[in-house]
Amino acid sequence: MEDIIEDLEEIAIGLPGDIKLAVASIARRRKLLSDDVLIALADASWEILDVSGSDVLDFGLIKAAERCETVVVKVLGANSRQGEQEFLTEVLLLGRLHHKNLVALVGYVAERGRHMLLYIYMSNGSLASHLYGKGYEPLSWDLRLSITLDVARVLEYLHYGVDPPIVHRDIKSSNILLDDFMKAKVTDSGLSRPEMIKPRASNIRGTFGYLDPEYISTSTFTKKSDVYSFGVLLFELITGRNPQQGLIEYVKLAAMESEGKIGWEEIVDPQLNENYDVNKLNDMASLAFKCVSGVSKTRPSMRTAVQALSKLYKKPKRNHSQTSSTAQPIIIGVCRCS
Repeated sequence: MEDIIEDLEEIAIGLPGDIKLAVASIARRRKLLSDDVLIALADASWEILDVSGSDVLDFGLIKAAERCETVVVKVLGANSRQGEQEFLTEVLLLGRLHHKNLVALVGYVAERGRHMLLYIYMSNGSLASHLYGKGYEPLSWDLRLSITLDVARVLEYLHYGVDPPIVHRDIKSSNILLDDFMKAKVTDSGLSRPEMIKPRASNIRGTFGYLDPEYISTSTFTKKSDVYSFGVLLFELITGRNPQQGLIEYVKLAAMESEGKIGWEEIVDPQLNENYDVNKLNDMASLAFKCVSGVSKTRPSMRTAVQALSKLYKKPKRNHSQTSSTAQPIIIGVCRCS
């Protein structure tokens, strides 16, 4: 127990990003997280990285030494209404999701009311940190376009690649993580549910600024609700503006002059310094504007969005040696070491 707590107290060791993450080294141990480890996780003075609308706390990292993965531990907060069976159902749901642009789940803990999910750590942080954080280089136009296509492909997979279809429910820039090669990985899909959530549920889930207005009025979340959030994300990347600070209202004013098809360069992020293709910008903004339509039936499907974005993005040639592998999830409640 003492050596575990000692490991957990190794904090702030210079990991990437401006947030000092709590780190523990659990070297070459291939076993279940014991009750002692759980107590140590709960009692350690780790910095809380995020509190989402679903009472999820990020408690930093378990950094496994040498041959082990580095993982983020997501701990459901005490206010979560999720029961044991519901949690295990979600874990099984996550276990059947396999996509290169989804953050890999490598384990979970469900013991005595403690619910934890262990995800692969993404070294370049969140998209939100690159858009709004200090000390980051501005994202290029090509990189922004690449990120939107990565996210679109994940949503297309969730909507059409699994049975029954899955809706994410919380697409936003802080849930888009970036790996070593700046490829986008979508996280928090543990909040997903099969499409057509039970109508008029008492609790609205999601993030203000990204929420489908039809969902707010009906409490029914569908694939087209994810499409709306994706459209907001597109405009966030185009403008560099925070959706929680009146982005869509700003977009609608611009649309009155652009007629939804051309002239969108008036709202482009000044950090791009005009280094973008105007035609591609207008095409991307036109797609985004369709996605944020107030009438869900008129929004495109994510399959249509992927097709449209694929035409805009020309994939750069990459050295074959630079490809990174995607870890396969292990849904047995352990921290995986290879």
